Amino acid sequence: MSQTSRPLVLLVNPNSNASTTALMVDVARTTLDPVGLEVRGVTAASGPAMIVGATDLERSAGEVLDTARRGLADDEGRVVAIVVAAFGDPGREALAAAVDVPVVGIGQSSLMLAAAGGRRFGMATTTPGLVGSLEAMVRRHDVAAGFAGIRLTRTGPTALAERPELQDLELEQAARACFEEDGAEAVIIAGGPLSGAARRIAASGIGTVVEPVPAAMRRVLDLR
Repeated sequence: MSQTSRPLVLLVNPNSNASTTALMVDVARTTLDPVGLEVRGVTAASGPAMIVGATDLERSAGEVLDTARRGLADDEGRVVAIVVAAFGDPGREALAAAVDVPVVGIGQSSLMLAAAGGRRFGMATTTPGLVGSLEAMVRRHDVAAGFAGIRLTRTGPTALAERPELQDLELEQAARACFEEDGAEAVIIAGGPLSGAARRIAASGIGTVVEPVPAAMRRVLDLR
C-alpha cells in the first residue's frame, strides 16, 4: 500500500506550537507505522503556544474544531480517527459530535490505560495551573477511586521547556514520588509537550510509566 493511500490518523494539537506537533507525530509513528497507519499533525492557528492554566485550556478548546476541519479538508477520505493531543482534551466532546470518525484524547486515553484493572495511578507534570482541571478530568472519567494524586516539578513549565535535561530530571523525581510516597502502580507523565521526556522516563525502568501519545494511539487501534 502506498504512503498516500494508507489510512490516516489525524493528530490535532490545540497548542499553537508546530514544534510540539512534530514531536508528538514522531512519537505516534512508533505505534502506528508498524500496523500500516499514517499519522499527520495539524496545529492550532492561534491560541496559547503552551497550555499552562485553565484559561488556556478553555481558549484552546475553541480552536480544536476549526483545526480538525482544516486537517479533514486535506485528507477526509483517509482519516479513520482523530486524536486531540493536549492532556486536558480540550474540545474533544464537541469535535466527536461533529465528525463521523472516532475522536480520542491523550488525557482520556492515559487515564483509561493507567487505571486499567483497578490499578492505583498518579500523575507527574510541570503545570500547577492545571491541577484543578486534571483532577476534574479524573472524576469525569470515573477513575477517582484509584487516583493517587498529582506530583509537580519544582520548576515551572516555561522554564523547563527551555531546559530539557532539567525537565527530565524533575519529572522523573516527581514520578518517583508518585511510586514511592503515594503508592502508585502506574504514573502518567501528563502533558503533550512532555512526550519526549515521557519516552525517556519510561525507558529508565523506574516503574510503569504511561505516555499520553502512545496511550491514545493504542486506544485508536482498540477502536478500529
